[in-house]
Parts: sequence; C-alpha cells; structure tokens
Amino acid sequence: MSNVLILGAAGHIARYAEEDLLNNTTNHLTYYLRNSGRIKITKPERESIIEGDVTDAVQLSQAMKSIDIVYANLSGHNIEELAKDVVNAMNANNVKRLIWISTLGIYDEVPGEYGKWNHQMLDGGYLETYSAAAKVIESSDLDYTIIRPAWLSNHDEVNYETTTKGEYFKGTEVSRKSIGYLVGDLIEHPDKSIRDSLGVNKPNTDGPKPAWY
Repeated sequence: MSNVLILGAAGHIARYAEEDLLNNTTNHLTYYLRNSGRIKITKPERESIIEGDVTDAVQLSQAMKSIDIVYANLSGHNIEELAKDVVNAMNANNVKRLIWISTLGIYDEVPGEYGKWNHQMLDGGYLETYSAAAKVIESSDLDYTIIRPAWLSNHDEVNYETTTKGEYFKGTEVSRKSIGYLVGDLIEHPDKSIRDSLGVNKPNTDGPKPAWY
C-alpha cells in the first residue's frame, strides 16, 4: 500500500484516477485542493482531504509528510512556479515519485498539419509555460513521469497508446478517463516509466485536428 498525495484533486482527470485507485488498489489517497467541498469522501478509511493552495510552501510541505507518491493535476498561467513549489516540497520531505500532467507539444513533437494547428491553438502563453514547467521537473532528481495528453474528450472509454520523449506524437485526441486510468496504473506500478515523458493518444485518431473541431 502507498500513501498518495493528489494535488488538484477535484479535476476531471484526477476524479477518474481516484475512482480507479479506490476500486483497484489498497492505497490511501490524500486530496489536496483549494475547495474541499468539491470532493465527497466515500471510503473514509482510505481517503483524506487537505484544503490548501500549492503556493503555500509550509502547508504543502506539511502535506508531503509520510507520502510515497505525488500526483500533480495542476494548471494555470503560473504552472512553472507550481512545478518549483512541488519539487521543493518533495525534496524537503524526501519524496521521490512524481506523476505530472502536462500537455502535448511541449517539445515541438507534434508533426505535420496537426502540429501546426496545435501551435496556433496553444502558442502565446500555454505551450511556453507548460514547457518551462516540464523543464523544472526534468532538471530535478525526482523519479518523475510526465504525461502529455492529446486533446481531451469526455468519452466514456479507456483506450490509449503512448509514445515517449524523442518520438513524434501520435493521434489527435484521448479521453480524460483514459488519462485517469493511466495515472492509476502508474501509481499501482510505481516503477513504470521512471524519468520518462509519455505522449498519450487514442489509437487511429490521426488527422489535422481533433474530430470535434
């Protein structure tokens, strides 16, 4: 059993990961989020809530005590600073395993017309900041896995494939549920994909942009 700290625990992907972990593991989950009212505890013997902000260094460091794995489901214009906050808190508490949600395109790894479209949609502050945050994670000595999803859908399916850093990205879309279940798998098998960056897509969705655009 591992003690898992989930940052940004009310996010859509995080909720799928939490569902998977509660159903398929014995891990204890600690939810860290700004509004604790957004989470409903269903298994109090295995779930805890901390209401707090990742930018509060003291509180975040306190939350890391006795934690084995950190899963960060964070977003925002200050994502680079949030990455630094997480790395610092983990280092201060000797926590090594981190799963970090990022986005596709941070390495300019999306080829062809889809890559051009992705730049048009995400340049101007989004790709740049998420790329900077990934560099913070990769320059640390943590046992990280960075996850770079394709454009996200709400389809009720688990169907994905992965590429790794240095390979071209495949596909244009993937479901949030798929990403959540990938996170669950990495937490259940924490030795997988150490110091790796995974592109994640639904197979056979190649094209110039996601189907709904």
